[in-house]
Formats: sequence, C-alpha cells, structure tokens
Amino acid sequence: MQIATFNINGVKARIETVLKWLDEAGPDVALLQEIKSEDAAFPREPFEERGYNLETHGQKGFNGVAILSKLPLEDVTRGLPGDDDDDQARWIEATVMGARAVRLCCLYLPNGNPAPGPKYDYKLAWMQRLEQRARDLLEAEEPAIMAGDYNVIPQDEDAARPAAWAEDALALPRTRAAFRRIVNLGFTEAFRARIQGPGHYSFWDYQRGAWDRNDGIRIDHMLLTPQAADLMTDCRIEAALRGGNKPSDHVPVWLTLDA
Repeated sequence: MQIATFNINGVKARIETVLKWLDEAGPDVALLQEIKSEDAAFPREPFEERGYNLETHGQKGFNGVAILSKLPLEDVTRGLPGDDDDDQARWIEATVMGARAVRLCCLYLPNGNPAPGPKYDYKLAWMQRLEQRARDLLEAEEPAIMAGDYNVIPQDEDAARPAAWAEDALALPRTRAAFRRIVNLGFTEAFRARIQGPGHYSFWDYQRGAWDRNDGIRIDHMLLTPQAADLMTDCRIEAALRGGNKPSDHVPVWLTLDA
C-alpha cells in the first residue's frame, strides 16, 4: 500500500497540480491538508473519476483535511476528540481496507504563531488532545498512522537554518517536547526510522528564494503504531515536486506498507 501525505495549500488553487501528481504518482491513499474548501464546495468529480473514494472535513478558506483512497474506507470520523467547541477542520480518520485494515488519521496541526499568545496556547492544547488520541490508538493494538502537516520542526537538523526558527512556534522547546511525548508513547517516526541526518525537508517558503537555496524545514510527519511500523518497507520525501509548475510550499511524504 502506497500512502502519501501532502499539504496542497488550497484544492481550488492547486487542483491541476494535484491531479497531475495523482495521474503520475498514483498513490493508493492520499492524505491532504489545507484543502481550504467547505465539504459541499470541494471539487469531487475529478478525483472520483480517477477511482478515488473521497472523504473531506473542510471549512471555507482555511484549514481542511481529506482522505482519497482507491481502497474502501470504513468508519470515517471527523474532528479531533477532546474539545466539542473546536470548530477548526484539522482532523479526519478512517480505516482503509487493504490486505490489512489500517487506521489512517490525517491531521493539520495548528501553526501557533505568534508565540506566546492565544494561537500558541491553542496549538499546545491541540497537541495535548492529540496525545490522548495517540494513546487510544496504541491501546487498540492495530495498525494505525497519524500523518500530515504537524507544523513541528522536531530537531535542529530538520531545518536548513535552525537559528532562524529558534523563536518560532514550530521549534520552541514546548512544541518539541509535546511532539516527543507523543512519539515516545511507542510510535515510530517513519522517515527518521529510514533516513538519518540533515538536509531533508518537506516545506520551502515561497519567499526569499527558499527553494532555490534549499532553505527548507521538515514539518510533515508520519507516526506509526508498532503494528503499522512492522508493515513499513519504505518512507521518502518527494522533494522534486516543489520545483514544478504552480507548486504547493509543501511536498508529499510517502510511506510504503506491506498491507
């Protein structure tokens, strides 16, 4: 099973880019973030014409997540548990029925800037809720993956210029500690389980020639339960897509499962 997570930065602005990517790369499952579209307004037809089952959790102009799957989807739920008053569309999960059933959680974690402030408080509270959902997934003892745009730079080696991000919400000590707490529950961070060292990024800002200078950061992650990690055969970042026509500022991260 080939699974890709991809922050597309607007389905309507980037639809030709995304459809071309689907045609050429053909993931079995694509987890999309920042669709920036209400569910009723999402352009479903071109995705369904390509054989994808589609589930969305969106809002107008901001946020929004979606799961595209060539395989059947079951037990779809929307919204991260733990705060009934949170109306931001940042979480969707479903079970993908391949050779093995795999629970896939697609997330768009809050950015949190400026920090300190209410946006950073929301980020940390959201990560606390994520930690509880992570515990529940582990307790189920089944293959499960939490993937998406975490807006977390886990370590200095995940940024081309770490000092430039030292005071940013993506790299503050409390952000990194919250991320480590989740991983240390027993998850495998898929990319780092396969590839070590600096120079691997999934986001390059549109400004200041960041792509041309490879001034990137790695903020798109896949966390696997032990049962999912046992199925992993590869994980990679599709960096070249950032140099294409009308790109997102993120690129896909790919996971291959023996499932």
